[in-house]
Amino acid sequence: MPGNILLLFLSYFTIERSSDFMIVIGNAVISDDILDKFFVCHIEKCKGACCVEGDLGAPLEELELGILKDIFEVVKPYLSDKGISAIEEQGLFIKDFEGDFSTPTIDGRECAYAVYDEKGNIKCGIEMAHDDGKTDFKKPISCHLYPARIKKNSTNIIVNIDSWHICNPACVLGKELHVPVYQFLKEALVRRFGEDWYQQLEKLAKKHTLRA
Repeated sequence: MPGNILLLFLSYFTIERSSDFMIVIGNAVISDDILDKFFVCHIEKCKGACCVEGDLGAPLEELELGILKDIFEVVKPYLSDKGISAIEEQGLFIKDFEGDFSTPTIDGRECAYAVYDEKGNIKCGIEMAHDDGKTDFKKPISCHLYPARIKKNSTNIIVNIDSWHICNPACVLGKELHVPVYQFLKEALVRRFGEDWYQQLEKLAKKHTLRA
């Protein structure tokens, strides 16, 4: 099958999954929620709850483990005393029973790299160091991509949207501003998959909107 026809075929490849379908670009299998749902982070409402809620800290890719080692000394001044203590006790990252890596947490709650500001909002100490020009690493890609979550199997990368109550304000704001998830996540998606990949996603989004 010619390459352009194959791409078109894959772009509309469907998988039975409740009432929606999946889109394939390259080896990434993407939920159509990324096109259909709206999202703009509303930290004034949620206070950064995604850095607190959950069973573990932020998921980490193996490539990021070495980066955390390299940048920790420039990130450390931005962290809380409790965060530093958690890292000194648990390490810069932890490995769970499934062999996946994540950031350590403070008393099983917020990420050890999370910092509360004067308004009680949570910020990322790594991102704060990045914004001050201390490191080129913005933050773990799992955090940058949120509310999108990535899972991998032997052949594909699965991209789904994580939907739960803490992000209700972001969904409401996104709908008010009419910002689809894929547009909100443009910087993160380009960082993870590349500019060409994102341009293909944009083209599919336009076609998807016309077909809706």
